[in-house]
Amino acid sequence: MTDTGLTPLPAPFLALMEEVLPPDLRDACLASFSLEKPTSLRLNPLKGDPDETRRELESAGFDPAPVSWYPLAFTVDGERRRALTESAPFREGRIYIQSLSSMAAPLALAPQPGETVLDLAAAPGGKTAMMAAMMENRGRLSAVEAVRGRFFRMKANLDLQGATMVRSYLTDGRSVGRKCPEMFDRVLLDAPCSSEARFTRLNPESWAHWSPRKVEEAARKQRGLIRSALEALRPGGLLLYCTCSFSPEENELIVNDVLRRDGNNLRVCTVDLPLPNRRPGLTRWRGKELHPDLARAVRILPDREMDGFFLCLIRKSSD
Repeated sequence: MTDTGLTPLPAPFLALMEEVLPPDLRDACLASFSLEKPTSLRLNPLKGDPDETRRELESAGFDPAPVSWYPLAFTVDGERRRALTESAPFREGRIYIQSLSSMAAPLALAPQPGETVLDLAAAPGGKTAMMAAMMENRGRLSAVEAVRGRFFRMKANLDLQGATMVRSYLTDGRSVGRKCPEMFDRVLLDAPCSSEARFTRLNPESWAHWSPRKVEEAARKQRGLIRSALEALRPGGLLLYCTCSFSPEENELIVNDVLRRDGNNLRVCTVDLPLPNRRPGLTRWRGKELHPDLARAVRILPDREMDGFFLCLIRKSSD
C-alpha cells in the first residue's frame, strides 16, 4: 500500500500509460484512477417522459447534474448509487446506469429510425437499448452476444428498457459476417477488451486478471470481430469500433491492420461530438508508422467524471 492507503497500479500498466498519455495531462489522468467518480445515468425515452423522470429524481433528492454534450445524460453523487438502483425510475427501466464514455459510442455511430443496425458484442445491452431509443424502436436492431450468462442478462436489460425492436442472438460475433454479408447499414463493435479504463485504485480486483498477455489475447479476438463486422456492413455503411482500453494493440493497431489490408474500401471518419478530454488517435507507436487516417480516431482521456475510451468511425466504400 502507498502512503495514501491505496494500492498502486501495476507497474507494466503505468509504463504503458507513460507512453500513451500526453505529458501535460499525464498526472491528472493517473490521478483519476484514485477518485470516487460520480454515477452517470441515461434517461430512457422509451419508458416515459424524460423530463418527468428527471423531476422525479430531483424530488427524491438525487440532484442529477446535466452533462453538456448529451441532454439525456446526468450524474449523481457516487455515494447515492445504491439508492439509485432501489429507486422506481431504475426498477421500471426509465433510467439506465451507464458510463458517460459508453454513451459516446451510440452517439458517434448515430443510428437512424428505419435502418438495419448490428451490435456485434452487445452485452450487457446498455448501448443496444440506447440505440433502440435513438431509432425510436423503428427499423431492425440485432444484438449478438457469445457468452450465455451475459446473453440472458442482456435480454433482461433490453426487456426492462422497452427496446422492443431488438432481436437477440446467442452466437460468436466472429461468424456473423460470413452468415450475414453486407446486411447492415451501421455496426457497433464495442470489442471485448482488457478493460484497462475501468481500473481503480479503490478496488485492486479491477486489474486482478490483467496482464500484457491478456492484452494480446484480447487483440486476437478483436481482429476476428472487426473483420466480421466489416463483412456484415453494407457498402456505404458505417462501423464504430470502440474499446475501454488504453493499449494501442487493442485500438489503433487493430484498425491499422484493416486499413492497410483494405484501405481503398475503408475511410476513417471524424467523430463529431464535443467530448471533453478528447485527443486524436495515435499515428505512430513504438517506432512504427500507422495509417494517417487514425488521427481521426478519438481517445477519451480519463478525468473526474469519464473513463478512458477509444472510438473509431469507419465508412465502407459504396463503389
